[in-house]
Amino acid sequence: MRENFLQRRVIKPLVKLLRQGVTPEKLALSLALSVTLAVIPAFGWSVWLCGLAGLAFGLNLPAMQVVNYFLYPAQVALLLPFFRMGEKLFRAPHLPLSVSHIVSMAHANLWGAIKLLWNTTWHAVVVWALLAPFAIGLIYLVLLPIFRRVVKGQTAVPPAAEASAA
Repeated sequence: MRENFLQRRVIKPLVKLLRQGVTPEKLALSLALSVTLAVIPAFGWSVWLCGLAGLAFGLNLPAMQVVNYFLYPAQVALLLPFFRMGEKLFRAPHLPLSVSHIVSMAHANLWGAIKLLWNTTWHAVVVWALLAPFAIGLIYLVLLPIFRRVVKGQTAVPPAAEASAA
């Protein structure tokens, strides 16, 4: 039976890391941080933030960057919701934007797009920063028992080995 993409590219590499001695706590923290950092509403920052967080906390940098890479579509999808929440939080005027509009602005005049979206982006980053600790905590609390169960399952003696030893 063929493995699906999720099993081949996500589950197997994570189980392999756990088998190599990465603790469930470190792996859960690596993924929680990278998922949260990957969706920051400012393009280009997530790679650097994941790298800095990984170095600062001694986490698994390759796992963090893989998660960051895979979540690029989520970063794009969450850009406008973060922009809208930033407008509400700071009571800023509504900018009628779409992702395609932002892309076309950047292609036409990158510096002009940066200047136009500067305040909107910072407002969105503040909203993201307010929500990020909760997201990290929630993701960590969900992943940790899963990874602990995987490690426990890997170290348990298989029933066949117990029967042959008796």
